[in-house]
Amino acid sequence: MRLKTCRRWTERALGLAASSLLLLAGAARADAWQPPLDEALKQAASKHAPILVEFHAPWCYSCYYMAHNVLNGPEWDKVKREAVVVDLDADAPEGNYWEQRLAVKALPSYVVLNETGDELGRILAEQTRPDFYRQLDAIMARTTSLEALRGKVRDGSPASLKAAHEVLKAYHARNDAQGGLAWRDALPQSAQTALDKDARARLWTARLQLMQASQNKNATQCAALAPSVLSGELGCDRAYELDRVMACTASLPEADKTRLLAAQKPLMTRQLYAQVFVTHPSCADARSVVLTTADLDDTLKYPQATDDVLEHAIADAKQRLGGNLKKDRNLADNLRVFLDRAGKTDELTLLYPKLIAAYPDDYVYYYRFGKSLIARGQYQQALIYLQQAAPKAYGVNRLNVAEQQAQALLKLNRPDDARQAVADALKANGPWFPEQAAKLKALVQ
Repeated sequence: MRLKTCRRWTERALGLAASSLLLLAGAARADAWQPPLDEALKQAASKHAPILVEFHAPWCYSCYYMAHNVLNGPEWDKVKREAVVVDLDADAPEGNYWEQRLAVKALPSYVVLNETGDELGRILAEQTRPDFYRQLDAIMARTTSLEALRGKVRDGSPASLKAAHEVLKAYHARNDAQGGLAWRDALPQSAQTALDKDARARLWTARLQLMQASQNKNATQCAALAPSVLSGELGCDRAYELDRVMACTASLPEADKTRLLAAQKPLMTRQLYAQVFVTHPSCADARSVVLTTADLDDTLKYPQATDDVLEHAIADAKQRLGGNLKKDRNLADNLRVFLDRAGKTDELTLLYPKLIAAYPDDYVYYYRFGKSLIARGQYQQALIYLQQAAPKAYGVNRLNVAEQQAQALLKLNRPDDARQAVADALKANGPWFPEQAAKLKALVQ
């Protein structure tokens, strides 16, 4: 998982608190539209059961990992018996509505609510099967909402520290560094002193501070905070935090970046070969570890190391697939991304039709291939694939397909056709996704 492209997380406003769900559902009814969580809340109240809200999208490789490797079998059957499970597509209006109001920042996200709509906790990104169910079982067993946990952080007692860990983690998951740090600063002095002495709390605080510096595009502050974060026990989250550091400090002098990042090279190499390129990976998000390591090698000016990492990743994906792209869509899409990152355009061009044949029922690979062809100036060829993507697209991805169609048509000096493609998409879209709709409309004005 990376944000929204599954390489970078979605960064949106915090939105409204989960405890406002019932009010929001009522507001939606006033507009003669019932969001799916409205019915789920009724079911949860009648069963006295929690709600598990699963957010996904058709372009999300992490979502396919979870569907293939985790959300199945007896453990998942047990979850469906014990909770009201709501499946939301973030590209559709209903999913987008709740994505914003639950402050969902990454896909996939699994948000657990109690029967009254208060959040109990959430899980982000792909997880190994043991890690996912361990976390989910712990969250579903809670009787205290995250909102109530904030009030339990008062001093240095074990219960207070445990609550603080969950609250800081929750702010991080929402990408709300400002809110998390403000909450921490408002705690009683005894609680702040206890958090300063606690290693886990110090690390979550440092991660929030780094997040805030990154959001403020403060490269100097990012560089100052990076050592305290990157020296922590990050596990498989290391790739995400290192990616954040590299993006934030990109403008610094090369020598400063080398001093800051050189120590991460052996750590990322060890993670790749001990936790990713193994028979049973313990880091579920192989893509982020591979791409972050390749980016690190680029930053440190190790071009051969970059090539080696990508070649190994390509070979590993091919070996696991065994020539069958239908075997695992997550792996198949990883292969696409690794080929693209390695600049293997000819092999990628041969792969796209195979991906389309393997997964013909949604818009994704028709769209990706069309977009790839546009980037190479092959506008007429791109239109063939985008025209096939269009009838399969919906919600926000309908607007994305239309944007690429319009760009190709404008490059071919067909402005009237471009305006028609945009008009058709906007008509089908209705009032949803206003920012993307305005951007699309501006293309042909």
